[in-house]
Amino acid sequence: MKSFKLLFFAVWSFVLLQVFPAEVRADENQIVVGASGKVSVKPDMAEFGALVKSVAKNADQAAARTAEKYRAVQQALRQAGIPPEDAPTASFTVAPQWEWNQSQGKNVLNGYSARHLIMVKVRNLSLAGKAVDAAVQAGADEVQQITFSSSRFDALRRQALAAAVANARGDAEIMAKAAGGRLGGLIELSVGQPLYRPSPAMDVMAMKASSPEAVPTEIAPSEEDIVVHVSSRWRFLGASAR
Repeated sequence: MKSFKLLFFAVWSFVLLQVFPAEVRADENQIVVGASGKVSVKPDMAEFGALVKSVAKNADQAAARTAEKYRAVQQALRQAGIPPEDAPTASFTVAPQWEWNQSQGKNVLNGYSARHLIMVKVRNLSLAGKAVDAAVQAGADEVQQITFSSSRFDALRRQALAAAVANARGDAEIMAKAAGGRLGGLIELSVGQPLYRPSPAMDVMAMKASSPEAVPTEIAPSEEDIVVHVSSRWRFLGASAR
């Protein structure tokens, strides 16, 4: 029985050494560094919401009028170069309209409203203004804020990540040298979620006239930042370390 316990202890000790290597010790001198990497990018895509809505005495009428507007806006978006898959429905609601009646002292039904929100994705930024104008001139009641993005986000995030790791190593080397030693090997490295810092969304709530003389909408976003943060731990080798 004793030999079995010794064998079990030896096997368990081997497992612990594999999972928690002996060279990583809690009492060894370490340098802990947090660093960031940033890449600036000019957006090449845009997205905005086009809302059509109607109010009528009954729900069927409100839905029918909104559906008519919806078809007109979708047709205009096709002509502006936006394919159907880039103009999907984001939400659709039909709801009663209640209004407070002072004489009766209660809310009374005052018709129904139907709202259909289309999220329009413009993959070619040069077509963004044309798409906005098309939606408005076709009968969209609201064009909601435009947001911008980059089709190269994944590649640029990796560039920012590489810069963050390089900055972490550089800072750790400076700290080690200033402390009278040198930097040892990497113990631990982790990365946080990338921070996308877009420029403020453009407010295009003001509706444009549908006349041919209307000035075309121009879309010109500024550069945006992709920032990646990393945390790292390194060995610190003192002056006497070989």
